[in-house]
Amino acid sequence: MMKYIMAFDAGTTSARTIIFDKKGNPVSVAQKDLIKHFPKPGYVEEEPDDLWSKQIGTAVEAMSRKEIDPEDIAAIGITNQRETTIVWNKKTMEPVYNAIVWQCKRTAKYCEELKERGLEETIREKTGLVIDPYFSATKIRWILENVEGARELADKGDLLFGTVETYLIYKLTDGEVHITDYTNASRTMLFNIKEKKWDDELLEIFDIPKSMLPEIKNSSEVYGKCKSKYLGCEIPIGGAIGDQQSSLFGTASFEKGMAKSTFGTGAFILMNTGDELIRSQNGLVTTIAWAMDGQIKYALEGSIFEAGSCIDFMRDNLRIIDQADDSEYMANKVEDTNDCYFIPAFTGLGAPYWDQYARGSIVGLTGSVNKYHVVRAALESIAYLSCDVIKAMQEDSKTKIRSLTVDGGVSKNNFLMKFLSDIVDVHIERPKVVELTALGACYMAGLAVGFWKDIDEIRENNAIDKCFDPDMDEEERNKKISRWHEAVKYSMNWAK
Repeated sequence: MMKYIMAFDAGTTSARTIIFDKKGNPVSVAQKDLIKHFPKPGYVEEEPDDLWSKQIGTAVEAMSRKEIDPEDIAAIGITNQRETTIVWNKKTMEPVYNAIVWQCKRTAKYCEELKERGLEETIREKTGLVIDPYFSATKIRWILENVEGARELADKGDLLFGTVETYLIYKLTDGEVHITDYTNASRTMLFNIKEKKWDDELLEIFDIPKSMLPEIKNSSEVYGKCKSKYLGCEIPIGGAIGDQQSSLFGTASFEKGMAKSTFGTGAFILMNTGDELIRSQNGLVTTIAWAMDGQIKYALEGSIFEAGSCIDFMRDNLRIIDQADDSEYMANKVEDTNDCYFIPAFTGLGAPYWDQYARGSIVGLTGSVNKYHVVRAALESIAYLSCDVIKAMQEDSKTKIRSLTVDGGVSKNNFLMKFLSDIVDVHIERPKVVELTALGACYMAGLAVGFWKDIDEIRENNAIDKCFDPDMDEEERNKKISRWHEAVKYSMNWAK
């Protein structure tokens, strides 16, 4: 019997491959940082060739580290940074431009034009999304309008679009398979989540040829096989799912009302709403949680653009910490932030504010504020932004979130998790395996090939590492939240 499932975690800052056993334990991990480009203020790009070469490189490395035979890998599952847009030539398989990353704000002005044309309600009704540069549609249009020859090639049917998982599958199969799954399709602003198909009216609004779009598949099914020249033998590709939906599945949040928060570069909070498509009235987006056997589950989501990037900023830009792990130690060196608030709006504010012109600030600086206060304020900002999203989620769903599962590298920070528990007034569980984004893709692929027979078998794999419970006084909590909201106002609309 085959022993392992291989998960590609094609993230924003790195390409990783994690190989899991049947118990859901990672047995080998390899990771390589990705090259990022910032050609103009607000522009964020990556190189498609770099994404591909490092992803396949980590796969080879992960196998070699534990001397794993490729014949022992039952399937490959892929989870990916969503919305990041790649357009390539169908005949040459060469990208026509760099990958435009989800964080990129180059289409902000065009988004304003769409709003001025009164299209907000049309787009929200069809897609569940707000008009924002975050999503793929405006990025595709930018490439067609600004890359020489792209529009002509697209009109002739020679260009293809894909988010990162689509591009990787296309490359793995040597161009034989051009697909996406429902979760990634639902993040493009071109997909009708009610009718469950690419929307012709939206394609007309954005002037994007339908021939560019991939075929839409379940999150768990065999799409094709990786060519043997890459990993040593042909391996079924059995799962594709956006990274945040993947972590929701990886936490075994299979029932309606269950919620998770993934803390990576950004922070992404999702609540499973089951078969119910809830349209947010509080700045969240409605998205597809996953699709299996033709059955679609929905979720409410709040996207926070900066989380781990706050810690990176303190290390790389301010240089007040030497490494990421120092942040927890330094935050605990002081009792509070000395009334200092850190608003990490480096590329605008996501849910529930959706202010693409907001910019970062540190509010409340006095002569008595030191680096420990700033570090603590930066960590607390991640919790405050999460609190804003969770409050909106509870209002939309009319449900009180009693328990929140956390994952991602930043969730290892005990100070932050305890403060989050206090400020949201919620019980928090951190599983032993915090790499649940990759684990979700692993489960999708494994279910597709019968490695696990059903989700009940998967439930048995989850084990809790640590729990955090609130003990902050309600009056203090409300005062801190109110003060945070006052501080946020100073960052709003700054770049406009």
